[in-house]
Amino acid sequence: MLKLLKGLSGSSLKQPSFRTSIFRVASYSTQTRSTPSDSLYRRLQICHEQRASLTPVLDKWIVEGQPVDYEQLKSYIIKFRKIGRFKSALEISTWISEMKCFDAKPGHIGIHLDLISKVRGLKQAEHYFNSLDKSLLVYPVYGALLNCYADTKALEKAEAVMDKIRDLNSRSNLDYNTMLSLYSRTNNHAKLQSLIQEMENKGIVFDEFTYNIRLNAYATSCNIAKMEMLVMKMEADPEVTISSITYITAAKGYLKAGLREKALSALKKAELLIRNHERQTTYGVLITVYAAMREKENVYRLWDLLLKKVGGKTYYRNYSCMLTSLEKLDDLEGVGKIYSEWEEKNNNKNNNSNSSYFDIRISNLVISAYCKKGLVREAEGVLGRVLGNGKEATASTWSHMALGYCVNSEMEKAVEMTKKAFRASFPEWKPDVKTVAACLEYLKKEGDGNGIREILMLLEKCGKFSTWFNERVERYACNDKVRDEALEDGV
Repeated sequence: MLKLLKGLSGSSLKQPSFRTSIFRVASYSTQTRSTPSDSLYRRLQICHEQRASLTPVLDKWIVEGQPVDYEQLKSYIIKFRKIGRFKSALEISTWISEMKCFDAKPGHIGIHLDLISKVRGLKQAEHYFNSLDKSLLVYPVYGALLNCYADTKALEKAEAVMDKIRDLNSRSNLDYNTMLSLYSRTNNHAKLQSLIQEMENKGIVFDEFTYNIRLNAYATSCNIAKMEMLVMKMEADPEVTISSITYITAAKGYLKAGLREKALSALKKAELLIRNHERQTTYGVLITVYAAMREKENVYRLWDLLLKKVGGKTYYRNYSCMLTSLEKLDDLEGVGKIYSEWEEKNNNKNNNSNSSYFDIRISNLVISAYCKKGLVREAEGVLGRVLGNGKEATASTWSHMALGYCVNSEMEKAVEMTKKAFRASFPEWKPDVKTVAACLEYLKKEGDGNGIREILMLLEKCGKFSTWFNERVERYACNDKVRDEALEDGV
């Protein structure tokens, strides 16, 4: 039976009722369990890196008789969400829902709702919410819907959901913090103060997040007096644990107000409060702020300190902060040095344990930095090593190279790279409008109608020929007549 199930196509396994039968068969399987190096999460990681569907991996795992439960799958969803892999997290969440073997839980429904909003958009999230049985519309689900509206700055809809949450008599500060953050991001300071007053009247507990949201509102509006008073209140409140983010936020406020020395003092306080589990995120934020202050020495000092604290092992987020900071400081020599050190550690063919950490996004950051300055020979060197080590370039890689060639007026190569970018594209990728427009304008001047048709056909094929994109391209190149003739002939 198991051999038969393994031979079935992926499309057959997508049927919910069939998945349920797979689960039941697997429950009685006597097959050997997987080794740690062949864990389900590892298989899912590999599948995600290849941009393939995770569903067949989950189906196959159960067919093999491997153990799986809701909490295990939930932990995978949390891991993928944490690193911003929302599409993969949603696929796992959808698989759980379709299995029909796990009872619907408000917590899972809330997570699923949030993931739908992030991956498929707010309208799809609303459709899912409206399809739920009324018995499932409890506080955690409304809280998730509130987060969806807050993330998309849908203020009126968020306020309507908040009224519903009030009707449920929730005394949690989570939803109040969500609304405070939304008011802060939409510059509704009067409503923010009104909601703070409501929390005080109802006895809703203020936590670190409540204070920091208020602090950020004062910092962004350069209300330094109120910002400093709030910091003093937080320092005096025994129930509040001040974190490094408090002083980083204050530093940004001081910096915006032109108070450089106070900003530096706040950043020093922030450094002293970095906790072990915050290192990979907080150091990167500090590096970015120091770069904005043109504090090059502190940028390098913190980078060296970060590598020392984490044993030299750090990830894309920190490299992104460091490399983009050095780019802003016009230190392309430093960009090259940092990248070479990373390349040596993580892209060595003879070092199998480290080679698995290769991340093309880091290479793309360096290629982009070089190409913006027209240093295409340096960018070509990076790309050559990437390809030479058996790695695959992405649509962004070729798009960055196209920009570099545009800056260098090497338009034939820019057109070639643009075509490669389209061929390597995936749904979430967005082409650079100005680069595409420059290529079309070049082809137009050259009288190369075939070249124009090819680019337009590639745009159409990869689903990028939207009204939005078309309107912006037309600002730079190719009038209506040229576009229409090309579409009539080739698309």
